[in-house]
Amino acid sequence: MDKPKREAILDLSKYVNERIRVKFTGGREVTGVLKGFDQLLNLVLDEVKEAVQEPEPHVRTLGLVVLRGPTITLLSPVDGLEEIANPFMAQE
Repeated sequence: MDKPKREAILDLSKYVNERIRVKFTGGREVTGVLKGFDQLLNLVLDEVKEAVQEPEPHVRTLGLVVLRGPTITLLSPVDGLEEIANPFMAQE
């Protein structure tokens, strides 16, 4: 029996060679240029910078990295990103 071919949930091909932001379980956050990906959402990023919050906020340069898909909780483009007010927060 042939198993049906697995398809990726997200189409990341439009973000190749674009700067993206990735957040992980545990709270770590990096930005970098997407160079490649697979159907398991494993990513290859170049020019990666990690936003470190403890003990004091600073940026750590990592270079070329491979990110494991199962640990990723959020993926977004850096360009065009803007913060909005939380619509679910109680108004004071």
